[in-house]
Amino acid sequence: MRIGVTGATGLIGSALCQSLIRDNHEVLVLARNPEKARQNLSTAELITWEATSGPPPEQSMDGLDAVVHLAGEAIAEGRWTAERKRAIHESRVTGTRNLVHAILRSNNPPKVLLSGSAIGYYGPRGDQLLEETSSPGKDFLAEICQQWESEAMRARESGVRVVLLRTGLVLSTQGGALPRILPPFQMFVGGPLGSGKQWMSWIHIQDEIEAIRYAVTKDEIEGPINLVAPNPVTNREFSRELGRVLGRPAFFRVPGFALRLLFGEMAESLLLQGQRVLSKKLQQAGYKFRFPQLNGALLDLID
Repeated sequence: MRIGVTGATGLIGSALCQSLIRDNHEVLVLARNPEKARQNLSTAELITWEATSGPPPEQSMDGLDAVVHLAGEAIAEGRWTAERKRAIHESRVTGTRNLVHAILRSNNPPKVLLSGSAIGYYGPRGDQLLEETSSPGKDFLAEICQQWESEAMRARESGVRVVLLRTGLVLSTQGGALPRILPPFQMFVGGPLGSGKQWMSWIHIQDEIEAIRYAVTKDEIEGPINLVAPNPVTNREFSRELGRVLGRPAFFRVPGFALRLLFGEMAESLLLQGQRVLSKKLQQAGYKFRFPQLNGALLDLID
C-alpha cells in the first residue's frame, strides 16, 4: 500500500511510519521539517508542508491508499496561554482544513483518511462510561476536537472514507507522558495526582499503531473510534500499578493546587480531570488488543 502520513516526527507518527516501512509499504511523509523526518525515516518519500500555511500539493494526494493525519502542536507543553491556545487551534483545525482541501481537489483521492483526534472530545465526565456515541464536552479541548473532526469529515465529499482517531493516553518509553511520570517513582516519591480519582483511558503504543493499521484495512470502520485499551483505570490505580512494577512506593500525592499553580488550565483539563472511555467500535470490528490490562502494558514497556 501507499500511505501518506502527517505528524511523522511525533510519537505516534514516527512509530507508525517505521511499522509501515518494516512491512514494505510505501510511505509518503508530509512534514514541516523533512530533514528531521529523514533521520528516522530514510526510505520514506518526503514532501515539505507547513500545515497552517496552505494546502499540500494536490498531486501529493493522488493514488494514495490512505492518509493518516497526525500533525498538531503538543497540548501538554506548559501553560495554555492565549498564544498557545491559538497555536493548538490553528495546527489542528486549519491544518486539517488545508489537508482536506487538497484531497477534495485531487484527481484520484485517497480511499481513506484517518484523522487524529482525542478523547478530550468528551470533556471531563467523572465516572460516566463513554462510547463513540457519547455527547461532546464543552471545555477548550472538547471544542477543539469537535472543530478538528468536522474539518476531517468534509473529505467524504470526494467519496473518501473518514475515520476519526480519538486517542487516549499513549504509553511509550519513547515519548508522551510515561517518561515524565517515571522519574518521581524511580526516586521513591511517586504517587497520585490530586484526588487520584480521575480516570485514565490509556493505550500501549503497539496497540495504537496496530489499531490504526487495522482501521486502514477495514472498510466497515467509519467515523469516530476510541483508541483506548478496554480497561481504563483511575489515576490512583495507575500510580499503584506503576509503583508495583517498579518496586517503588506510590503514596506521595501531588496536591491539585500545586499543579494548578504550575500549569493553570492545562493541569485542570489534562491532569486533574479525566474520561472513562471504552473502545466499543474497535472491538466490535474485531480488533484484539495485545495489551488489554495495564499491568501487562507496563511490564512490557519497563525493563
